[in-house]
Amino acid sequence: MYWADTQDSSHPRVLLVDDDEVNLILTSAALRERGFIVSEASGGEQALLALAQELPDLMVLDAVMPGLDGFTLCRRLRATPSWEYLPVLMLTGLDDDASIERAYEAGATDFFVKSPQWSLLAGRLRYLLRTARTNLELMRSRARLARAQDLARMGSFEWRPGAGGLALTPESLRVVGQALRDDDISLGAVIRLVPRRLRGGMCALLRQVWGHATVLDADMMISLRDGRQRVLHVEAEPEYDDHGVLFGYTGIVQDVTDRRLIEDKIKHLANFDSLTGLPNRRQLMWRAERALEQARRSGHHCALLLIDLDRFKDINDTLGHHAGDELLVEVARRLRSCVRHSDQVSEVTIDAMLARAPRTLEAVGRLGGDEFVALLPEVSGEVDAAGVGQRIVDVMREPVVLGGAEYFVTASVGLALFPRDGLTVADLLRNADVALYSVKGSGRNDLQVYLPSLASKGIARLELESALHKAIERGELLLHYQPKIDTQAGTLVGVEALMRWRRGDKLVPPGEFIPLAEETGLIVPMSDWAIREAARQLHAWHDEFGLLTHVAVNVPARLFERSDLAERVLDATVLHGLKQGSIELEITETGLMKSLDDVMPALKRLHAAGVAISIDDFGTGYSSLSYLTTLPIAELKVDRSFVSELGQSGQSSAVVAAIIALARSLGLRVVAEGVETAVQMTELQGLGCQLMQGYLFGAPMAPDEVVAWWQQASSRPRLGLAPAVTPIALAHAPLHAAARNVDEGVSGNDAGRLRAHPEVAPGSTGPTSAGTPLQGRSPLSR
Repeated sequence: MYWADTQDSSHPRVLLVDDDEVNLILTSAALRERGFIVSEASGGEQALLALAQELPDLMVLDAVMPGLDGFTLCRRLRATPSWEYLPVLMLTGLDDDASIERAYEAGATDFFVKSPQWSLLAGRLRYLLRTARTNLELMRSRARLARAQDLARMGSFEWRPGAGGLALTPESLRVVGQALRDDDISLGAVIRLVPRRLRGGMCALLRQVWGHATVLDADMMISLRDGRQRVLHVEAEPEYDDHGVLFGYTGIVQDVTDRRLIEDKIKHLANFDSLTGLPNRRQLMWRAERALEQARRSGHHCALLLIDLDRFKDINDTLGHHAGDELLVEVARRLRSCVRHSDQVSEVTIDAMLARAPRTLEAVGRLGGDEFVALLPEVSGEVDAAGVGQRIVDVMREPVVLGGAEYFVTASVGLALFPRDGLTVADLLRNADVALYSVKGSGRNDLQVYLPSLASKGIARLELESALHKAIERGELLLHYQPKIDTQAGTLVGVEALMRWRRGDKLVPPGEFIPLAEETGLIVPMSDWAIREAARQLHAWHDEFGLLTHVAVNVPARLFERSDLAERVLDATVLHGLKQGSIELEITETGLMKSLDDVMPALKRLHAAGVAISIDDFGTGYSSLSYLTTLPIAELKVDRSFVSELGQSGQSSAVVAAIIALARSLGLRVVAEGVETAVQMTELQGLGCQLMQGYLFGAPMAPDEVVAWWQQASSRPRLGLAPAVTPIALAHAPLHAAARNVDEGVSGNDAGRLRAHPEVAPGSTGPTSAGTPLQGRSPLSR
């Protein structure tokens, strides 16, 4: 390509070629006078040598010359890439029309009749040079445009229906990968490149655009000859004739395959979970909104199932996060197998789903962590949706292989149905969560359909939790105390502190707030408070009434994991001037064995500090008793489930006798709790157990009631004898009734909580006479 570029545009360089010496000298002199820089050549061969050394801005060439004439030289110039665009002015005779025609055919830019009109010649040359430069800039612009289109994979086209048909530029042909033959460039040929399943939609779009004379702006997929598929973006605007009649379209076509792949990847990352490949929360919310819109229009039901893995944290913490990720991937695979179209939906783009049936929105997605959601956009009713939920529960019961070993990780499912259980996605999710929480609370590994009654329980629980957070700072917590009696000596040997919560004008049953405190972690600060409050109360009893005893505080296993527990207990005793060992700590057997390795250091520190440790609910936990020989414990408390059968079952007597014998051999104290009748007391005394606790001697009481009980009991000669017991129990019957109302519904096997000790069942009347068993005992003992 010839690139004209002079140092000084006011002095253009001219190569003058003429075999006539006189004409050569005259013309050269005239052009120099008019500002041209002239190089001379006396023939065609000499002109070629001059061009090889320096390229001029233009050439003045005599047509008729011996040897290599002007016509032949001009043709050679046009055939040489470096000289093909060099402006050439051909000199001809006055009446030599044939030479003029031959000059143009040879590629001359212009001609000039030989004459001494030098100013006219100079003007013609300047005009020729200006035109050449304009053409050169145009060619440069075209080259840049072609290069830009090539880099952008873009080309232009014209569409003239019924006239010229379709016209594609070379760049457009490169875009389509030469899939069109040169003899078959037509709209029909382009349509045939579109996959068969998409042709109908493309034809309908073209008819719509032409019929309404609108702008064409669309993406289309084509198949190339080698089988590859490309995505083309087409933009075209309508063109009108002088009368305003639409006669065609002009536009561009661009290969946007790579961009669409990137966009689809971005969409996938934004809408799908990177680990499981399932729709994420954002995508699920979008699908659920669309599903509800379609359900409202058509009047069908829509269901949302919230799925949560049971004890997933155990797998994650024990086997590591890598095993947890493997488990989530396997869970995703199983869940997708339970829901129709989930595989199909998870692989298409969002836009493609708009034109599909409601069922194509159906999918399983991951909300986060181990929570999943199954969206059923069209179900016949609760039975249909519950069937899917039950399939999910069943398939999750199968073992999972992680690291070559089998593990069982079940799932709990909560179901909410549109429009019965909610009119918005937020309502359905909330109510499905309420149903899921109900499953978690009743044993896991099951399906629960949402019921309005569940919501009221959930709201009440939330309100209770909020109030419990402020119970300590508001001073709403208090301790009741139940005496422990040495029945042989007839003396009070200690009391057990039991947590109570006075909310407003009534006491909240421990069965409601103690499990909630454990679940929320509030049990730890509540236990700290209980230790301090028990120490304060001991000090107050001693100073005011001379009552000197020990208090046992039942604390959760997690409190024993704290390294400063011993220091906290000692600080409480020192603060109130108590003797070392005045505060004892109780831990349930189940709570102890569940985290034995974690609590062992604290037990040893407490023992070294003189704090006695008692094992509560003994006999209901682990069968292995080897820990008794290694743990620094001082006391075993026989669970009330064994005591309640004394005098009725020989097996209970055998178990209690074995526990007492074991404790004696290890040098441990034994306390029987839940003693309610004189028969039980007599049986225990016969088995060698003299320390007892229960309603037969006294119910859990407020601090001032403990003093009244103690003063009344101290007036009796033998506190532990049956004749003395009956008046005490009768005197405090109102206390028994109050305790039963407060303690109703507390489980005795909840590990690691502050004991509530409802020793009498709801509806019973308490011990009315010595040796008379209580009637209607509740299986919930604490």
